[in-house]
Amino acid sequence: MPERPVEPPAANLVGVMAELDEIAGRAIGVDPPVDSHHARNLSRHAVYSQYATVALWRMRIVVTVPKLWNDTIDAHRREVRAATMEAAASLVAEQGLRAVTMSRVAEKAGIGRATLYKYFPDVETILRAWHEHQIAAHLDHLTRAREGAEGPAARLEAVLRAYALVSHHTGRHHDTELAAFLHRDEQVAQARQQLHAMIRDLLQEGATAGVVRGDIGPDELTAYCLHALSASAGLPNPDAVERLVTVTLAGLRPPG
Repeated sequence: MPERPVEPPAANLVGVMAELDEIAGRAIGVDPPVDSHHARNLSRHAVYSQYATVALWRMRIVVTVPKLWNDTIDAHRREVRAATMEAAASLVAEQGLRAVTMSRVAEKAGIGRATLYKYFPDVETILRAWHEHQIAAHLDHLTRAREGAEGPAARLEAVLRAYALVSHHTGRHHDTELAAFLHRDEQVAQARQQLHAMIRDLLQEGATAGVVRGDIGPDELTAYCLHALSASAGLPNPDAVERLVTVTLAGLRPPG
């Protein structure tokens, strides 16, 4: 059964067609200018013959949107967002936070400024989106480390080691000014709460199994672990991080 045509507002259609124009331009090796007139006449391009049929009727635009078209646009948007966030983070690492502008981000990401502003209004928003993505990836990494180990002691050690290595990697690649900016983000507070809860539960599990000392409460031990392993950010190499993890774990064992 044929799909029913969708009737979006003309302004939305122009934006979508402009994105298709950019996709097609990359595919055929050209970068044509994008404006309203050009976007409204994309039906002349053979590259779109398999994606959309555009008809004008009584000053209204009717578009048939197949699933393939939607998937193509969604994938393109994800790629642009990812490239933009990585470009901004790379520029900060190379030049410092104050030296990064939207023009430089667009150039680094390989997109036009007009396209960039469709996704992000300013550099700060880009960096917050990048940081949110990084936080989610780190928490997922810790979760997978926990789920990949067997037994209370092994799970605790796996998570603490993973956290220490993440701290080491991010600490060595974060500009001081960027770190100060990002730590004002509310996402950081939420991530710390999730991390605290994860480690606290593992410590409680370990204490119940007799592999973690029970004379100190799990909240206090969690603070000990997080503060001790945060020093990984300033260590010179992974071997030093491993030694710090070993010392931290020794402090968690039952006395005697």
